Amino acid sequence: MAIDLGLLILRVVVGLVLIGHGAQKLFGWFGGPGLKNFSFMLGGPMRMRPAFFWSLLGGLSEAGGGLLLALGLFSPLGSLGLIAAMLMAANIHWPKFWAAEGGLEYALVILAGALALGIAGPGSYSLDNALGWQLPEPLSLIVGLVLVVAGVAIALLTRRPVAKTGAEPTAQEPTAQAAH
Repeated sequence: MAIDLGLLILRVVVGLVLIGHGAQKLFGWFGGPGLKNFSFMLGGPMRMRPAFFWSLLGGLSEAGGGLLLALGLFSPLGSLGLIAAMLMAANIHWPKFWAAEGGLEYALVILAGALALGIAGPGSYSLDNALGWQLPEPLSLIVGLVLVVAGVAIALLTRRPVAKTGAEPTAQEPTAQAAH
């Protein structure tokens, strides 16, 4: 019972935080940029293309993954959505580590928590358990992780090349720090 309660608390807290994090990107809620500005950030300083596609996918991975994780539904799909979003975020914030310096600390903690929950499963206090649903384990997690790594690799390899002029984003342009 204690392990299931611990899994419930971790799932709900991480899930709700990431629902809000995704809603910042998708809808501009909670002081976030909204989809248009997030797309500008990804397409501008971060050089992602097509920016709108990756913006929408990033926001949905966080909000949708957070919802599935919090509910304990279709495990490990919620974890995989969060792992994908945070692996991309870690790449954006690399090589800095501490969040106060615009580093990957936050993304790494969420990624590790999502991976741990994906491995452990949702626990007894979950919709999967209540409905008697279970995706094949460990196959669904392993195949999902391969797809996540492939997707992140595609996103990074299709970025616009760095401008040879050495121009930096202007003060008015959002930065990677604003994206997370």
